[in-house]
Amino acid sequence: MDRRRFLSLSAFYTVAAATGTLAACHSGDDNDNDQGGNGSTPPPAGAFAFPQGVASGDPRDVSAVFWTRCVANGSGASAASVPVTLQVSTQQSFAQLVASVPLTAVPAYDFTVRAKVTGLAAKTTYYYRFVAGGDVSVTGTTRTAAAANDAIARLRFAWFVCQNWSANHWQAMSLLAAETDLDFVVHLGDYIYEAGFVAPPGTVEPAHPTITLPGGGLYASTLDDYRTLYRTYRGDARLQNVHARFPVIAIWDDHEFSDDCWQDHQTYTNANLQQTARRRNANQAWAEYLPVDWGDVSFDLNNAAYDNIRIYRDFHFGSLMHLVMTDERLYRDDHVVSEASIAQLLGHDPVNGNDLVGSRYFVQQQVLARFEAADTQRLGRVPSILGPTQTQWWKDTLKASTSIWKVWGNEVMMNRLWLDLSSIAPAPANTVFVLDCDAWDGYPSHKADLLSFVKTQNITNLVAITGDLHAFQAGVVRDVPEPAKGTPVLVDLMSAGISSRPFFEDVKTYSAGMPLASLISSPAVLDAFIQRNNPDMHYADHDGIGYASATLTPTQFIAIFNKVKFLNPDGSAPQAPLAKRTRLTINAGAVAVVVEDNL
Repeated sequence: MDRRRFLSLSAFYTVAAATGTLAACHSGDDNDNDQGGNGSTPPPAGAFAFPQGVASGDPRDVSAVFWTRCVANGSGASAASVPVTLQVSTQQSFAQLVASVPLTAVPAYDFTVRAKVTGLAAKTTYYYRFVAGGDVSVTGTTRTAAAANDAIARLRFAWFVCQNWSANHWQAMSLLAAETDLDFVVHLGDYIYEAGFVAPPGTVEPAHPTITLPGGGLYASTLDDYRTLYRTYRGDARLQNVHARFPVIAIWDDHEFSDDCWQDHQTYTNANLQQTARRRNANQAWAEYLPVDWGDVSFDLNNAAYDNIRIYRDFHFGSLMHLVMTDERLYRDDHVVSEASIAQLLGHDPVNGNDLVGSRYFVQQQVLARFEAADTQRLGRVPSILGPTQTQWWKDTLKASTSIWKVWGNEVMMNRLWLDLSSIAPAPANTVFVLDCDAWDGYPSHKADLLSFVKTQNITNLVAITGDLHAFQAGVVRDVPEPAKGTPVLVDLMSAGISSRPFFEDVKTYSAGMPLASLISSPAVLDAFIQRNNPDMHYADHDGIGYASATLTPTQFIAIFNKVKFLNPDGSAPQAPLAKRTRLTINAGAVAVVVEDNL
């Protein structure tokens, strides 16, 4: 870490080495943070609180990051800094400590604290907690990774996405927290949703009331707005429980800033307004509330640009798995098809209108190709999701990987999702449509470049774990998207969102006015039509919520899609939420998926 970056982080980020075995600290010991100073009596129990629970993240073989938010109770106390001590132990009783780290929760970072503890043992379970005066947080559990050259026989993890506070319910998190032997969890984005709107009655569980943003707007804009969203989301006991049980490796998608965003631009209107200050506020709130290792990536508040943060990174779990996490928002070029151009073509308002249909969703394939050619000429390169620097990092990282399984933490859909309406629709709709151009389908030359690289470099056993679309999908992805011409190079496994509105509902909205009524009469009919048009998609459920888990061995990657029920008829969350499980098996050395449904 360079000096400037260290200075920018030092107020809320501490690196501490584990120092063998320490005696446990108790309230009143000389080495406590006693809040009174000079050995004075610490405040009594109840003076401080940890309202967002505890979390750990970015586990490596010798380190992990630990996080909490600690505030003072009582009127007038919110402006005061709070001394906090992190305690880490291999014993649940904390009788002996491997680390005791003094920290300070300060208003400048919304009283969040984090510490990276190094010198830990590989493949080891650690317990941790935070102490402030006479108050002690709940105990969290984390687990370090195996060393990169360790030939481990088994690894388990889960991934989850799209937890919209204002839709459905969060009981999928209860199922996730009940998993008994996960080594870690991955979050692939949409940790929060930037909108604070009133949900229609019966569309969200009573435990999630409307969020009122301090700035008074419909969408978060200020730093306090974004912090309010994270505070609220992290106030849910189910999400706190997931964090307390497992270390998380997190990346963002769009809603941590703005729906379908690119760089520092919002897409609520055809103007694609640039909002640098808002983007930076979103960056900072995410940095404050996720347990990310800022010694590994970079975050510099002194940098006035929108990309003052870099979060793409990779992790090794023995020689069994190499996890590569990418950022598919901060460096992406504008969506290939211009919303303003589509608006002008249709006689709509090219500035204040919102022509996402025809530009980002249900885009005619020949229109996409024409705009991509023009963008390529303008940019001097093909339009990109990862950006040139991250693209090269992705290629170099995967090419150098010697792990059996290469797993790509990929935010948006890599599976092909086209619909051929040439035989069933009148002109001009009698053509091939690309359903989602906010995903990789919308950047076809960039997608082809990555997939061609995987093929030419003979990168094997590559599995993308994906979110964003609010659907369960499993498919084979080829270097050329036509099955008769392309070679399978990776498998894309997509989990539906924890609670966000399923894609089936979006399709009904986006296809209004198109001759598709018979194709969207039910989710099953739509799924079947999608699979007929995309034969490499071996599993499709576009009307689900839930999460996914995976078990890896040297010979197999086995994923489980955990689909949960929607709200009860009375609008409450189901107490027995599991609807069904689907097993997806990938054998090492084969780019194919075996599906076993309704387990």
